[in-house]
Amino acid sequence: MGFTFSTMTLNLLLLIAMVATNILSLYHLSTTLQSPKSPKPLPPIPDELLRQLHTIRATINHLTRLQNTNPNTNTKSSIPSDLLLYSHISPIASSCHNHPDLLHKYMTYTPFSICPSDSELAESLILRGCHPLPRRRCFSPTPKKQTSSSSLPKNPFPSSLPDSSVIWDRYSCKSFDCFNRQNPNLGFEPSREVSKFTSYNSDLDLPVQQLLQIAKSAKSVLRLGLDVGGGTGSFAAAMKVRNVTVVTTTMNVVAPYSEAVALRGLVPLHVPLQQRLPMFDGVVDIVRCGRAVNRWIPVTMLEFLLFDVDRVLRGGGYLWLDHFFSKGVDLDKVYKPLIAKMGYKKVKWATGNKTDAGGVKHGELYLTALLQKPLSR
Repeated sequence: MGFTFSTMTLNLLLLIAMVATNILSLYHLSTTLQSPKSPKPLPPIPDELLRQLHTIRATINHLTRLQNTNPNTNTKSSIPSDLLLYSHISPIASSCHNHPDLLHKYMTYTPFSICPSDSELAESLILRGCHPLPRRRCFSPTPKKQTSSSSLPKNPFPSSLPDSSVIWDRYSCKSFDCFNRQNPNLGFEPSREVSKFTSYNSDLDLPVQQLLQIAKSAKSVLRLGLDVGGGTGSFAAAMKVRNVTVVTTTMNVVAPYSEAVALRGLVPLHVPLQQRLPMFDGVVDIVRCGRAVNRWIPVTMLEFLLFDVDRVLRGGGYLWLDHFFSKGVDLDKVYKPLIAKMGYKKVKWATGNKTDAGGVKHGELYLTALLQKPLSR
């Protein structure tokens, strides 16, 4: 989708709007003249006509805003040259146009030189739906003292992660150890994560050994998986040890999660929760939704996410909702019916109180559910 909107297009829409308005006026006039002696209340305007008028007006307003953002400045000259060039050779996500200031800032750079250090800006655009971002013709900056590839951890649960492999400019912490001190549960100390998917402390837990046994008993095989909102990749690491390949979607909102996943020898996918999963239909055996998938996601968006999970799962594959939390009153009224729409078999379904301060305050519950997709539809 390019950024050029011709005056002819805008004028044509204005003409259509004028004609539609005149038709509406004639409609009112005709209904009035039909009974001049005993005027009656006007019949309601047809919904279809109202929808068409609203669509026309919204389109005109959108085009006018894009074309005349600054009436004293030529539109083309205000758009970065590489953005104009790219828009002619490749489509740009429609949501990008809703944030022109951020997009123009992102695409303002010197081609064939070092890219600006603006990963935070890129994430802001992605989280606003501008995904995928336009490509740029610049060189990605590298850490000043990057660890040599021969020194990178070979074990997905190393004792520590090398700080020298991260560009720390945008973060308040300048090391993984700093993040560990602030919050040990962020996952930046992989050696502490070993037991996260191997121990059983309550019914909410599903150790990977049990998961693999469930699949085996069902004469199913787990080979490929996707971890949605997987943090630093600990589930993928636990499965890698067992010869199962899992890729992890993650974002670097407050910490270098993507780098941490990669440093463990795993694959991070820089994908926000609201975007279509970057996989073809029916190709993975299991999808795990971690704690990033929770009640803070609008219900309609969550519904689209779950059905996108269904799209990438093969028949007989598994959806694992791991410690999904919601208000207790909403679990039965909202989320159970939502999950039931998928028609999956309940292999495991366990609930428990969320006992931290926020959970107690809002009456929240955890749900851990392992659901199996039907073999055929």
